[in-house]
Amino acid sequence: MKSNIERVYKMSFAGVYPHYIQKAEKKGRTKEEVDEIIRWLTGYDQTSLQRQLDNKTNIENFFAEAPQIHPNASKITGVICGYRVEDIEDKLMQQVRYLDKLIDELAKGKAMEKILRQ
Repeated sequence: MKSNIERVYKMSFAGVYPHYIQKAEKKGRTKEEVDEIIRWLTGYDQTSLQRQLDNKTNIENFFAEAPQIHPNASKITGVICGYRVEDIEDKLMQQVRYLDKLIDELAKGKAMEKILRQ
């Protein structure tokens, strides 16, 4: 189990990012909405987000260098990949799953203000 987690952390965020966009666009949502979700969760602005993508920053550093994980991130609940996001003890894995869950909600047609816990 540990080695799988380590492998996820070492993956380039830029490698995962197109999958988020593809998942959203397949359901009629946009890259802009994906970016908005990522910025909301991490505190990156569009320029610093693009820099992380250009630098092929790994997932571990992407979240470690995030200006601020949104204070309302703890309101993200539910199951993703068979795990309750609110019960994941590893902080970094929880943040990764938060993002997965938000993109999932986007693809399921949820309104942005609901996704962004406003």
